[in-house]
Amino acid sequence: MWQVIGQNRNVSLLQNSLKKDSLAHAYLIVGPTGIGKMTLALDLASAMNCNGDLAPCGECESCRRIASGKYSDVEIIGLSGDQNCLEMETQTEIGVDRIREIQRSACLPPFEGRYKVFIIDGAELLSIEAANCLLKTLEEPESKVVFLLLSSSEGMLPATVVSRCQRLELLPLARDEVEDVLESKLFIEKEKARLLARLCHGCLGRALRCSRDDDWQKQRAERLAEILDVVDNYDYEGRLDYAHKLSLYYVKNKGSIQEILDLWLDWWHDLLLAKIGCEEAVINVDCLPDISYRATRYNITDIRGMIDAIQAVSKQLKLNANPQLVFEVLMLGIPERRV
Repeated sequence: MWQVIGQNRNVSLLQNSLKKDSLAHAYLIVGPTGIGKMTLALDLASAMNCNGDLAPCGECESCRRIASGKYSDVEIIGLSGDQNCLEMETQTEIGVDRIREIQRSACLPPFEGRYKVFIIDGAELLSIEAANCLLKTLEEPESKVVFLLLSSSEGMLPATVVSRCQRLELLPLARDEVEDVLESKLFIEKEKARLLARLCHGCLGRALRCSRDDDWQKQRAERLAEILDVVDNYDYEGRLDYAHKLSLYYVKNKGSIQEILDLWLDWWHDLLLAKIGCEEAVINVDCLPDISYRATRYNITDIRGMIDAIQAVSKQLKLNANPQLVFEVLMLGIPERRV
């Protein structure tokens, strides 16, 4: 049984390929963080090596070993810190030596299954040398070897690598669909499920992680309080200090900085929705009274300008812009409230 939720089109395509024995030698699975890329990759790896009647059955020895990360013919390479990854979380790229190891392994026949599967999690983090090395393997694929490249930023991958893969795009789920899964399958109370379904932006994996993390709500409340403190109480000097703090944090943990920027973006977007009378679409639904009040203290032009500025920061950081300068411009551009 396929574990990935809400990606029926991609599952159907892969099932047909399995049935016709026409699998591609490489797939590029793209979508935002938490959308289910790794889940789909493991589902496919299980389906290719399943010994049950309906692949992936989830019950045979192969399926269980793949799910536990103990199957010799399924190898996961990445930097996400997942317990199955073979690289250290502190690294910033996937190096060429790791790809050369894969090439040597790919030349050998499967040890215990029908296919050897290499899952590269965070494929956009391949170094230039590593990507070029992988390209040679993709151009001359071995029989019974399948590469699964997972990426949240496919634009950072060389076009030559992308062109050698069959692309599978995972799309965000509808809020109602996420909320239903959280309530019916995880038995999360309605109000919490409603909030999580909005905060995750259609990425069920994000909602699931938050539902299991007892500290997520506390951390979110602290970050929201910090945002409002910066907006309400900081003068220009204080905002510059905060920009410096963000730039230092960015160097240490780029993923967490993006979470903070997403929270800033959601907050200002909620103000815009409240401003135009669409309060039912607000993401931070538990803060609706405060959002409605604050929306009256800004005009639409200022709110939209702040939204554009936050989105620009994310793009600039991906292009390796100076983080200190980027955050300073953002902080100094916060609009003044109307009394």
